[in-house]
Amino acid sequence: MRRFDFVTLKLFISVADEGRLTAAAEREHLALAAVSKRISDLEVLVGTTLFYRRPRGVELTPAGQAFLHHARRIMDNIERLQAELSEYGEGVRGHVRIHSNTSAIIAFLPQDLSAFSRIYPEIKIDLEERVSSEIITAVREGLTDIGIFAGHVAAPDLQQISYRQDRLVLMTPIDHPLAERESIAFNEALAFDFIGLQQDASLQSLLNEQATLACKTLRMSIQVRSFDAICRMIHHGMGVGVLPEQTIYSDLGDLQLKSIPLSDPWAQRELVIGMRRYASLHVTARHLVDHLTQEQKQVNLAVS
Repeated sequence: MRRFDFVTLKLFISVADEGRLTAAAEREHLALAAVSKRISDLEVLVGTTLFYRRPRGVELTPAGQAFLHHARRIMDNIERLQAELSEYGEGVRGHVRIHSNTSAIIAFLPQDLSAFSRIYPEIKIDLEERVSSEIITAVREGLTDIGIFAGHVAAPDLQQISYRQDRLVLMTPIDHPLAERESIAFNEALAFDFIGLQQDASLQSLLNEQATLACKTLRMSIQVRSFDAICRMIHHGMGVGVLPEQTIYSDLGDLQLKSIPLSDPWAQRELVIGMRRYASLHVTARHLVDHLTQEQKQVNLAVS
């Protein structure tokens, strides 16, 4: 048998997983024609048909089933090889790429990454702030090693580890009709105008979803790009807003604001660390994941 490349092996696995060439093309970010040609060329190369072509997609032949088993083993071995070889570059040095949502960057990562850098001063950290949907895409496409995003955002194809918990609160001006409340259900606040984030933010999507479930409309008067801007708009009486409690800046003390815990169960959010596979991470990235999850364990012990 002549040689075949790893890109084609990965593509074959995607077609087998998806059951449709179009879905595999979207998953691998390739043109449909390119996917079809690679699969046809692969069948010529191995000398047998690997897929039955059906009206609604493709199905593995018995030969295809056998090929899939070996293709998965080959790709798993390649990932393990890359991970193990990365350990030989230990100093421990290198760099780790992280994409994170705003909540984690404000509330948790400054202290966690600072502690990590004291332990591993030779490891460079590249941190980029993104919304959760962009983070998940970046992890899938290998544009970042790990991502930290809201746990309610679906990412079933990524391995996920719990990172931290945060609580959502309703922010109002100090003289607002709701300001005297000790806690409040989200649907009670929907009678008022909201200041929020842009539509692609996971928090904004969550609020829109909960308003729809309550059969009410989330009236957005202004949408901005940061939690800081939300607070300043609220201070000036432009509306109310929902924020993660630990992202409320201490230097906003000059603003006349009231923070009211939301009583809804979904207001207790989980932040997760997402990656394609922990075992395939290079050693420096695994050190960081281990550190971040250890920090979470210590927080849990302190709380208990």
